[in-house]
Amino acid sequence: MVFLKVLLIMTNISLKLKDEIFSETERLLPQLNKNRNAYLNEAIAFYNRYQKRMLIANQLRLESALIADTSLEVLAEMEALEDILLTEN
Repeated sequence: MVFLKVLLIMTNISLKLKDEIFSETERLLPQLNKNRNAYLNEAIAFYNRYQKRMLIANQLRLESALIADTSLEVLAEMEALEDILLTEN
């Protein structure tokens, strides 16, 4: 028999929530059959993933804007080359 020992390290924090957010959370918890700690951990993990995606999307927009002019120049050169090749045949 193999036993796997898992060690979870948790950090304690003090958190101030708006009353309406706290009340809504407290109303949802019994319906979701979750404790507050698990719910907040899931919510923060979800929000972290969302923020990472937003950062990547912003970086992609910035980098795309940087190469847009170059891409148009390459496209124009390719079209000119295609025109030359078509007129030679």
